[in-house]
Order: sequence, then structure tokens, then C-alpha cells
Amino acid sequence: MEDKTLQCKDCGAEFVFTVGEQAFYKEKGFENEPQRCPDCRRARKLARSQNRGPRY
Repeated sequence: MEDKTLQCKDCGAEFVFTVGEQAFYKEKGFENEPQRCPDCRRARKLARSQNRGPRY
């Protein structure tokens, strides 16, 4: 395995999908490569968490 350069589907920036990340994805059983760069993933996760209603 080797590092892969991927392109973010949100912002278009290129990012590196490292060998370590690939191993983690494989270990977790994920079949698809990430489609967003780390910054867009973080922003998307934050936006989703803010759109939730109150927790009881």
C-alpha cells in the first residue's frame, strides 16, 4: 500500500489518504475511500451536530 492523493468533493482541494488511514479504514470494514478532506469532514460533522434538537 502507498499514500493516495484524493480530491475533496466539497471544496476540490487535494488531500493525502495515508497508508495509516487506509489501514484504519480496512480494519473498520469501510469499503469506500473518504470523499472529503479533513477540514470539510470536520465542518460537516460540526454542522450536523449543531442541527440536532435538544438531548434528553
